[in-house]
Amino acid sequence: MRNILLLLVLLSFTYGTASAADPLQVGDTAPDWSFKDAGDKAFTMATWPNKVLLINYVDPDESEVNEPFNEAMRKAREAGLLLSTDYMGLGIVDCKSTWKPDVLIRTIAGNKAEKYKRTILFDYDAELRESWGLKEDSSNVILLDKNHVVKYISRGKIADEQIQSVVQMAIELQK
Repeated sequence: MRNILLLLVLLSFTYGTASAADPLQVGDTAPDWSFKDAGDKAFTMATWPNKVLLINYVDPDESEVNEPFNEAMRKAREAGLLLSTDYMGLGIVDCKSTWKPDVLIRTIAGNKAEKYKRTILFDYDAELRESWGLKEDSSNVILLDKNHVVKYISRGKIADEQIQSVVQMAIELQK
């Protein structure tokens, strides 16, 4: 009897801890997180209060998947349509989903941060991917309003015909 009870406890612990969180959907409030940048400075969503947040959660091997979208967002910023007072775009690197060493990831991310004038953070243990139900080995894009409610989420490549509507959504959310 004692062995059966022990087995039941172990099974409930194993299955209880192995279940994935429900995937983040449009309309959900995004749970907070904490990650560090290359300089070991910690950031959370609260770092940018009352700002629209665009989060690119990317496997470094898939960093070019949403390049057309990122270019469109960069152009909107340069045109003054996305204002630093109301908008923040950042990247979070899914370090666990790549074979690349951390030092190489930091170099690649540093180049992206400079090119797009964005903050790049590192998720070494896939915490955000698992808690938000994001796609592994991919590029995920999440647009949050000023209250951190999900307004758009893409788990993979954003279709070319959707790019301008997502850019426009980010612009409108600043109001």
